[in-house]
Amino acid sequence: MNPNELKSAHAVLRASPETVVWGAIPADRTPVLRIRSGDTVVIETVSQQPLNNEDPATFFDAAGIEPQQILPEAIAIYRQVKKSPPGGPHVLTGPVHIEGAAPGDMLEVRVLDVAFRVPYGVNGIGPGSGVLPDLLSARVAPVIRLDLERRVALFAGGTEIPLAPFMGIMSVAPPPERAPVSTKPPGEWGGNIDFKHLVAGSKLYLPVFNEGALFYTGDGHAAQGDGEVDGATIEISLAPTLQFVVHKRAGKRMKWPRAEDAAYDYVMGMDEDLDLALKEAVRESVEFIQRRAGVTAAEAYALSSFNVDFRIAEAVNLVKMVYGVIPKKLFCA
Repeated sequence: MNPNELKSAHAVLRASPETVVWGAIPADRTPVLRIRSGDTVVIETVSQQPLNNEDPATFFDAAGIEPQQILPEAIAIYRQVKKSPPGGPHVLTGPVHIEGAAPGDMLEVRVLDVAFRVPYGVNGIGPGSGVLPDLLSARVAPVIRLDLERRVALFAGGTEIPLAPFMGIMSVAPPPERAPVSTKPPGEWGGNIDFKHLVAGSKLYLPVFNEGALFYTGDGHAAQGDGEVDGATIEISLAPTLQFVVHKRAGKRMKWPRAEDAAYDYVMGMDEDLDLALKEAVRESVEFIQRRAGVTAAEAYALSSFNVDFRIAEAVNLVKMVYGVIPKKLFCA
């Protein structure tokens, strides 16, 4: 972790049995940190793999990981924290209460940095995993070493994967009447969107459903392709540095989260049916372009066809997520 990030942060939220929840995103959990709009926080997270199958002390020792590289809080969480109903697979740190956030507002999450906590990750898959659930007959969970100086993961056959760390789950608490929700499917609150563009320098926008927004994060990924098609990726413990900004009443017109980076705006659509998720994303694109460019619905629909790419971000966690990639240069005339 960059020492300058720690110095500039208003708070550091450690991962521990007291500050995490496993398997659920609740709306009534007591905040583990309270901050103001504009504050920056370093949030430590712990990967759920191999927590769902084996004590990390045993698992990583058998994989040849040095004892000093095994996070003690990962062991403590496995041994002390029980899964909360409805029992999703992920361990999340939070919630963070942002002062002044209220239902109908929008929470802007600025990703300032995503730091590695360990130099290895895991890709645990097996029968039932991903979009080809019948492909494997036995579970495999290789430990993948990282060369952090060269910023690559070292994989089978001498292949090297460029590192692009991001948080698979960034979420506000869901509407109280729907809470708690599983950590597995994404939703309008964000959650497990597995959106690979949320690297350092990006921004995520989420509608707020509860006082304080109640922000959670976890499910760190060292690198991932669109779709996360085997049901996992290089799962890893990360520490993002995030800045939170509340936009009053701006969430009322939001149906789904959206994001941006220096070059693109990203709109999202979700549904269990991939075709309907695509329709939602296209509708979001049309409405976004209408507002941004001041054009008609027909013109925005045409521009969505001319110059917007639609891609599958999330294909494996019950609810599918399709996103549209809108070039910012479209609005620079």
